[in-house]
Amino acid sequence: MPSGYWVLIINIPIFIIGYKFVDRDFIILSFIGTISMSLLLILTKDIASYLKVDDIVISTIFGGVLTGIGAGIIFKAGASQGGTDIIAIIIRRKHGIKISTLYFILNGIIAGLGVLITSLKLTLYTLALMYIKSLAIDKAINAFNKKKILLIVTSKEQEVSEAIINRIGRGTTFLYGEGAYTGIKRKIIYCVVTENELHRVKKMIEEIDETALISISDAIDVQGRGFIKPAI
Repeated sequence: MPSGYWVLIINIPIFIIGYKFVDRDFIILSFIGTISMSLLLILTKDIASYLKVDDIVISTIFGGVLTGIGAGIIFKAGASQGGTDIIAIIIRRKHGIKISTLYFILNGIIAGLGVLITSLKLTLYTLALMYIKSLAIDKAINAFNKKKILLIVTSKEQEVSEAIINRIGRGTTFLYGEGAYTGIKRKIIYCVVTENELHRVKKMIEEIDETALISISDAIDVQGRGFIKPAI
C-alpha cells in the first residue's frame, strides 16, 4: 500500500486526540496539511524513476534541510503536517518545550524502533535526517523572528531613549545603576528590537553619543506589545 494511504489512516486517531487539546483552527489547518501530504506522497511515489540521487548521505542532508524548512514554515503559520506534529504541539503548549526539540524526540523514538524491521545503518541515517530536520525547523521558525536585547549606558540617556521611541518605534525602559569605579548614578536604557532594526539603532546611538556603551544579547522569546505572538 502506498505510504500516502498509511499517513492518512494513522493520522485519524491522532486528530481525534488533538481536537480535545488544541484549538479548532489548528486542527483544520493541520488536516489540510495531512491531506495535502498524503495526496502528494501518492502522486509522487514513482518520482525516483525520473529523479534519483544514489548517494544516501546527500539524500539525508538535503532531505532533512528541505523538509525541515517546509515544516518550520508550516509551524510558524500555526499549522502542522499532522502525525507526531500534533502531539508535539500539545506538549509544547503544556510545558513550553521547543517544537524542534519535541519533533526530534518523538520522531527519533519512532525511527529508533525501526531498527527492528530495517537495518541499523538505515535507522542511523534516519536519525541523522531527523536531527538535521529539527535544526532546520528551528532556523525556519526563528529566521524572521530574531530579537535582540540592548543595554545602553550613555550620558545622553533621554536623547537616545526618545530617538529609539520616535525613530525606531520601540519602547524603552530606564534601569538605575551606579558606576563601581566612578560612583556616578546613571540611567541605563533597556530595549528589545528585531535583528533587522539592530543596525539602525546602533548607528543612531553612535550619531548621538559615540562614547555610548551598548551591550547586545539574544532574546530567546519575546511577547507583548509591539511583537507578534507566536502561532505555536
